Amino acid sequence: MSVTTKRRERERAQRHQLIITAARELAEAEGWEAVTTRRLAERVEYSQPVLYSHFDGKDAILRAVAIEGFGELADRLRRARPATPEPSRALHAVCGAYLEFAAEQPALYQAMFVLPTDVKFGHAETPPPLRTAFNEFVSCFDPDDPRRELFAEVTWSALHGMVALSDSGRIPPNGHTERLDLLVTQITATPGGPATPQGGGEGPRT
Repeated sequence: MSVTTKRRERERAQRHQLIITAARELAEAEGWEAVTTRRLAERVEYSQPVLYSHFDGKDAILRAVAIEGFGELADRLRRARPATPEPSRALHAVCGAYLEFAAEQPALYQAMFVLPTDVKFGHAETPPPLRTAFNEFVSCFDPDDPRRELFAEVTWSALHGMVALSDSGRIPPNGHTERLDLLVTQITATPGGPATPQGGGEGPRT
């Protein structure tokens, strides 16, 4: 590969990332309804044809944002999970990090979990970053329990419910600490609940 070709590929990758970053910033500032190809082209100072050479349209940009978000979520959960915790400590830490992530970047969270997207969950085509994030939950449960992915799914579902209901004003936004404590207590009390992490699972089932 020539030096010129490498430079062009590097510049294209930089433009690609610039568009994704601009979409995220605009969505966090004004909401996803404000994110259009015209607005993005103006923001990154490229023509719309150049933007379309990277993405087919807004849906493709939204997908790229979501996948990037799953990678960041996985990193956040991995950093939060203690290496040698007491039983349930890992689960509490991972769940808390998840709620913090959703609160700090609501538009990104919407792209990942709320807005329509063709990102597949629990499928052979599930993106690796999504699997990695899910496995951080799986890793909080007893590796000898065949239901560990089920525990992870129920936990993730409960957390998403907290986020969605809080964002819509259907439950008070200041009650997450008590809810989280209750959730972890109940999951821990269930046979097969949290144990010292010993590696990830096989990926999302749902």
